[in-house]
Amino acid sequence: MTPLVSILIPAYNVAPWVADTIASVLAQTWPRKEIIIVDDGSTDNTLEVARRYESDIVKVIHQENRGQCAAENRAFQASQGDFIEYLDADDLLAPDKLERQVKLLGGPDSEYIASGEWARFFQSPDEALFIPEPVWESLSPVDWLTCSWDDGGMMHGAAWLVPRHIAERAGPWNERLSLINDFEFFARLLLASKGVKFCPGARTYYRSGNPGRLSAAKSRAAMESAMLSLQLGTGYLLAVEDSPRTRRACASVYQRFIYSAYPNALDLLEIAEARVRELGGTDVKPGGTPLFRLLASGMGWKKATLMQERLYRMGYGKLTPGRPLAKIMRRLRYLRHQQKTPVLHK
Repeated sequence: MTPLVSILIPAYNVAPWVADTIASVLAQTWPRKEIIIVDDGSTDNTLEVARRYESDIVKVIHQENRGQCAAENRAFQASQGDFIEYLDADDLLAPDKLERQVKLLGGPDSEYIASGEWARFFQSPDEALFIPEPVWESLSPVDWLTCSWDDGGMMHGAAWLVPRHIAERAGPWNERLSLINDFEFFARLLLASKGVKFCPGARTYYRSGNPGRLSAAKSRAAMESAMLSLQLGTGYLLAVEDSPRTRRACASVYQRFIYSAYPNALDLLEIAEARVRELGGTDVKPGGTPLFRLLASGMGWKKATLMQERLYRMGYGKLTPGRPLAKIMRRLRYLRHQQKTPVLHK
């Protein structure tokens, strides 16, 4: 019998985008599929939009707001598929994504997880540029995680296709987590498999710039979730292989957390810094916009982070044709001259 693919879509306040996401699934060339949408207590009309698509293959479930992990688990419990596709409610699948990956894995009994090509977009998927990264390869679980965490790139959730029995073996999403919950979950999922099979041409589109995305959260609870997710995920890898390469990779993810979280939750940053030292350190550098790199080159990444936040608060977060670069540079020089103010020395 043709394998059934279950597409799991947790949805919270995504009314402007969820219809396009559902349409991209309905357009899949793989003939046998079911779509499970769990509305996690949305306060906009997400539920109303999703229910327009209810049918024999589209099931919509409503629950009180309990978080993405709880919605993922509810969707999995309601699903029956031989393969599982995890899909955020604002991302998109290319029409042949599922077909390519099912055929690559060969059948529901596969001990491998399929990955694929992915690219970011902001307004239209036509903007997406599919630029290969080191993790666009078929690798063992340890090799994949080490490569990814040591600056080799990532896979967002929709890029994977997972045989159901591997998802069952790995266990449910951790409902204690919110921010970077996928870090912990997919580390556990990969390590429950025999490896990753990269599927050329299986494309997904990752929407960026959505202000409601969980990844944009900066609250104390979000920071605590991120730290716990890092602790659990890195612990899974080190339990399988504790070596110089895996320790360096784990140190790198803690260091990136430091770069991204500063200056919030300074107590958690101290824990992360101690963990980087315990693991032997890392040479990973902070990323960022051209603006950030310009600032960091002259004053270091911490002061640059504070100055960039100050610039954004003052309305210089975006360059537009009506805001000449020369004017921005004059403002940068002024703010740089003012860098000894208390605001920049928290």
